[in-house]
Amino acid sequence: MRYFLCPGKTDMRKGMNSLCGVVQNQMGYDVRMGDVFIFISRNRTTIKLLHAEDGGLVLYIKRLEEGTFRIPSYDPGSQSYPMEWRDLVMMVEGIREDPDSRLKRLKALRK
Repeated sequence: MRYFLCPGKTDMRKGMNSLCGVVQNQMGYDVRMGDVFIFISRNRTTIKLLHAEDGGLVLYIKRLEEGTFRIPSYDPGSQSYPMEWRDLVMMVEGIREDPDSRLKRLKALRK
C-alpha cells in the first residue's frame, strides 16, 4: 500500500466522489488500487484520507483544534508527496524526528 499526499489546494468541502475525481483526473491514479490519498486543507488544520477497502471506499477526516500538520518533501517524479505508514502516523500525531520535540495537539478529555 502506498500513501500519497495530494499536491495543490483541495477544497475541504469535497466529498468522497469529488475527491476520487481529483485522484483520477489530476493525479492519474485509480483509487480502487488500495492506495491511501491524503488531502490537507490550505491552513493545514484538516486532513482527509481516502482509501478503497474490500466492499467500498472509506473517508477519514481529522480536524485539529490546535497546531497544524507538517507536510513532507515533494517528489517531482511521482508529482506527489509519497510516504510510508510511519510518515503518515508521525504527520497526523504531530511527532517529529527529534523525540523531545512534538507539535501542539489538543488532548482529548477522557475519564
